[in-house]
Amino acid sequence: MTSALAGLTVEAARRVLTKRFEAAAIDSAELDARLLVGSATGLDLTGLITQAARPLSVAEAARVTDAANRRLAGEPVARILGRKEFWGMPLQLSAATLVPRPDTETVVEMALEMLRAVPISNVELKIADIGTGSGAILLALLSELPNAYGVGTDVSQTALTTAKANAVNLGFGERSAFVACDYASALSGPFDLIVSNPPYIRSADIVGLAAEVRDHDPHRALDGGADGLDAYRALVSQVDPLLVLNGALVVEVGHDQSAQVEQLMTAAGLIHDRPPKADLAGIPRAVAGRKMAP
Repeated sequence: MTSALAGLTVEAARRVLTKRFEAAAIDSAELDARLLVGSATGLDLTGLITQAARPLSVAEAARVTDAANRRLAGEPVARILGRKEFWGMPLQLSAATLVPRPDTETVVEMALEMLRAVPISNVELKIADIGTGSGAILLALLSELPNAYGVGTDVSQTALTTAKANAVNLGFGERSAFVACDYASALSGPFDLIVSNPPYIRSADIVGLAAEVRDHDPHRALDGGADGLDAYRALVSQVDPLLVLNGALVVEVGHDQSAQVEQLMTAAGLIHDRPPKADLAGIPRAVAGRKMAP
């Protein structure tokens, strides 16, 4: 395909990719083609328009071809580019991190609502993000809370390296720290807010996931055990001594898990003063519990 693209204009190459992606039944064919051609040529949206008539160089054609072949093989665009936007922020990815999804922004929204509903008097809010991955949730919260300091944990050192790089690149390096541990096991608190997007897919269901997820997201970040609730059991059992009075735990859940996760929180002594928050598809996606006085 490289020889076919070499000498084509930027716009013509984009159209070729769009048609190939459409023929492969890729839903986001036009967007994917624009992103991949833009990345291979170093052009943003404005550049793709103003330089539409510029011919691709041989090197650019080779990069476009490689990216197109990876996309046609089922690799997500975010993996090919090595980055993904979340909460309006560009985040680097690595093989050890999930691709941040719009559904997860619901966790950020719910966390902010929980903080505003019962304001905490601490001069500096302290946040923990358990299983931080790319740091997406933690960094989104830091962007909204200028008086907050955050700690992200993960069992993967590679993921922590990625999260730290994102924190530094976004200007939050001095307001964040990253710790290698299982869930919250290395933390001592106290924290005003604990957030998490833990693995919640039932082990038997992983084989049926979309190939873009099953074959490219880290298995450890997907597998929630036989019933999908292993991570919630581990996390909920750890949070009580870590939260301040009126502090909150906010987690992302699977499409049919909100009631079960609420029950786990209730059994651990957390109360529910807000209903689960739904994502854009109307699925309860973020569940919150608050620590109250005994």
